[in-house]
Amino acid sequence: MSGTEEARIAAWLDQQAQLVGQHIRETGVHLEYVIGDFEAGRTSLCYTIGLFGVGHPELLATGLNMHNAQGLLNDLSRQVYEGRQLVPGEVVTFEHWQHRVFVEESPNPGEIVFAANLHYQRPAEHSVPVLQLTTDDVLGNFPWDPGYSVDAWRQPRPGTFDAYLRE
Repeated sequence: MSGTEEARIAAWLDQQAQLVGQHIRETGVHLEYVIGDFEAGRTSLCYTIGLFGVGHPELLATGLNMHNAQGLLNDLSRQVYEGRQLVPGEVVTFEHWQHRVFVEESPNPGEIVFAANLHYQRPAEHSVPVLQLTTDDVLGNFPWDPGYSVDAWRQPRPGTFDAYLRE
């Protein structure tokens, strides 16, 4: 990589850091959405940055479109800022959304939440903690239930995926 390319990357990272900080100051949380590769069977994911700063694990949702992921994470982030503490094994319901969410601990957050770790200046091996949120399908089934109607790779089980780019 040339010096010019390194300088461009450094400038971009500085701009991203400023944007993340600004979002956290203004709303309490920044959402990082990573578009999946459906042909390769790699799911999209979205996670929060900002909850760790108030003593709560960051939140991760997979397999949702950007609109639904943002709605889910913004709603739950607001609840956390209002004092809710999400815990592994909990099933969350919503007043204005028909889906339920199952909360689980992510065993490999350092392989997924790169921007959160960059914000908090933490190496992958000492990653911020993350709670993975799994949503049910339109029939109320979770990925481990018989009759789950969505491709299972869209909501992989915790610890079975990462966010590394592959050729």
